[in-house]
Amino acid sequence: MDSHIKIFSGNANRPLAMKIADRVGVPLSDARVGRYPDGEISVSYEETVRGRDVFIVQPTGLSPNEFLMELLVMADAAKRASARVVNAVIPYFGYARQDRKDRSRVPVTAKLVANLLVASGISRVITMDLHSPQIQGFFDIPIDHLYAAPVIVHYLNQTRPEGQQDSDRVVVAPDPGGLKNAYSFAQRLGAGLALCGKQRTSPTEVEAINLVGDVKGKDCILVDDMTSTAGTLCGAAGLAKDRGARSVRAVVSHGLLSEKGLQRLAESPIEELVMTDSLRHPDYAVPEGIKLTVLSVGNLLGDAIKRIYGNESVSQLFEI
Repeated sequence: MDSHIKIFSGNANRPLAMKIADRVGVPLSDARVGRYPDGEISVSYEETVRGRDVFIVQPTGLSPNEFLMELLVMADAAKRASARVVNAVIPYFGYARQDRKDRSRVPVTAKLVANLLVASGISRVITMDLHSPQIQGFFDIPIDHLYAAPVIVHYLNQTRPEGQQDSDRVVVAPDPGGLKNAYSFAQRLGAGLALCGKQRTSPTEVEAINLVGDVKGKDCILVDDMTSTAGTLCGAAGLAKDRGARSVRAVVSHGLLSEKGLQRLAESPIEELVMTDSLRHPDYAVPEGIKLTVLSVGNLLGDAIKRIYGNESVSQLFEI
């Protein structure tokens, strides 16, 4: 496998790429991804990729324009260096929230990004917890859509308080769009299910207006695919507490946390926020009052690469 697979990383999340390479059992290959004095991206592969299966690990969040362009240039360079196939491992798919025209004269940027990836020479995309699953249909190449749920559910079961029963836990969808995801978690945990309704008052402000489901005396687990300013999570957490919830934790696949989001979390009833290392988080100071737990998806993505290379089923990775 070492002589046929090459795993490279851009600048978006090199620590995760190293974990993936360790899981696959190959060294992380050497690529120089820098900048010219005027800011243009410079890419040079420091070892041959001719006839190899190339996997480029590059989430496109936090600095989406920079990291997306890095990925496109790296893919083009690999293709022109005669790589057999070029696979993009995108743990977090940027621009996924722009997946439809919700008002006049706006773009469908997720489709534009899909077109750019294909045009750059990428022949397969491996991603995780897309904000909108229908984005898979924007691609005319194979796309493997993975889920962080097995990793998160394992952690939740490992850290459950002694004596806590399944009936004591309720999974809460913080908005109607997350109900299907919350239902999946509830089924895996054997927990109850509740739904919070919200009204967005501005791009960064959310008002929770109603909660459907019984949370009184229960340990609530808020489930969402991503959070940035944490307005949705904190609004739902406050509403759950008002309805008598005993405790509130939150789990998200992608933590795009801003400083404002961290401060909100510290002031909210949320006792712990669990997220994955799909994104490389900046070195910001975590305020007192919030516990952040980061779970690695390196093994999950590494196993996916091994199965894809070996033409094996990827769906087994969805099992707990």
